[in-house]
Amino acid sequence: MRARTTSDDTAVTRELPEPLPYRRMIGPGVVAVGIGMAAGEIILWPYLTAIGGLGLLWLAFTTLAVQYVINLEIERYTLATGQTAVAGFSRWWKGWGVLICLAGAFQYVWPGWATSGSTVFTYLSGGGDPVWITVAVLAAIGVFLTFSRVTYTAVERVETLKVALTLFFLLVVVVFVISLSTWGEGAAATVTGFGRIPEGITFTMLLSAIGAAGAGGVHNLVLSNWIRDKRYGMGAHVPRLISPITGREEASGTDRYTFPLDEASLRRWRVWWRRANVEHLVTFVAVCFVTIGVMTLLAYETLFGRDDLKSDPSFLRIQGDIFADEVGGWLKVLFLAVAAVSLWAAAMGLLDIIGRVAADFLRRNYLLDSTRWTEPRLYLTVVWAEIVLGSIILLAGFTQPLGLLVVSTCAASVVTLLYSILLVRLNTRDLPAPLRMRGWRLCAMVLAIGFYGFFAIAMVVTQLQRL
Repeated sequence: MRARTTSDDTAVTRELPEPLPYRRMIGPGVVAVGIGMAAGEIILWPYLTAIGGLGLLWLAFTTLAVQYVINLEIERYTLATGQTAVAGFSRWWKGWGVLICLAGAFQYVWPGWATSGSTVFTYLSGGGDPVWITVAVLAAIGVFLTFSRVTYTAVERVETLKVALTLFFLLVVVVFVISLSTWGEGAAATVTGFGRIPEGITFTMLLSAIGAAGAGGVHNLVLSNWIRDKRYGMGAHVPRLISPITGREEASGTDRYTFPLDEASLRRWRVWWRRANVEHLVTFVAVCFVTIGVMTLLAYETLFGRDDLKSDPSFLRIQGDIFADEVGGWLKVLFLAVAAVSLWAAAMGLLDIIGRVAADFLRRNYLLDSTRWTEPRLYLTVVWAEIVLGSIILLAGFTQPLGLLVVSTCAASVVTLLYSILLVRLNTRDLPAPLRMRGWRLCAMVLAIGFYGFFAIAMVVTQLQRL
């Protein structure tokens, strides 16, 4: 069928493809949770629990609910147009894309995830320099992404394996470690502690934890790219991101599609939308809910009340020693191995994220006619630039893992606030009326903006009071 230009000269009309079955739609949510299931679930939330108890579980679960609403609005635009949300923002003003790309680069250039993974690895191996281990891991990740033919497929497989290993570990600790009384205290704290902040927890730590719960920042936005490569909705008309070394197909952010608003198309749209909601609820929200819940209960069971905890990943070594004493050395090895692999896999995913977002934006807005700077080449350039910059930061002496994570995750929360505001405009004004955000979804997005805005403003006020 030949495409025809609509009255909007930036959009092309094509048929909305038939919805994929559920089993073939599974993937983007797994990738999102696989990358997100790292710093927050393994380090930040357990650390907050270790020093403040279970009184913040309500905030973790609230954050997941808020992110579910935001993530589906990111997916809505790409389902309907085949274009990423960042490209949609940039149609009004290119500066939005510039700001988001810069925010993403700032958020992920600090190699906190990879450094934390390397630090945990030294606990497992009994020695080694985390800095040089991290530099080697980052280089290996760069080689892996460079030679992966279909980049999304490679990332999906790695993150799926990581999620499976993590869920296996959680099942083990539920059976062997967490007591029934701790489950009861967790449930009670979630209900009775709602809206309260435990003593000793600063707003900076809260903003960081919010940014690390589930996904956060540019991490959420790249759902547009992942569902496009997974062939969701109108994204099926856009070529996927293929390695310039191993394949030919090139992703393109230059096209914005629309489809006829007849009854048959709208029926297919409703099926696509319903299945996208279910996929994300099951693979992202449910898995994040279980992971944060079990890991915080685990930290409470093993670490709460101790006075020898430091604000670095060394508490994981203490936790591993407790597992060895109470259950067996095998559980310590399993715990540290899963933690290291999870953090490294997250580092790989985060490099993929900023590479995708920046390449899509640069190609669409500045290099559309370039035969040299294709989107895959831009992607790899950005990925390797992040690897080099991250390595320089580490070799320059900024190596404290928790400090790196706090910087990254605070930035994530602030950028989430920015694009949540932009999403409201995008999905209420730039989509055809039957496809727009409305009703409870619109109300929920307004609440999401208030949620992130409150903690961001509170952090700024707290910092100003210290001056």
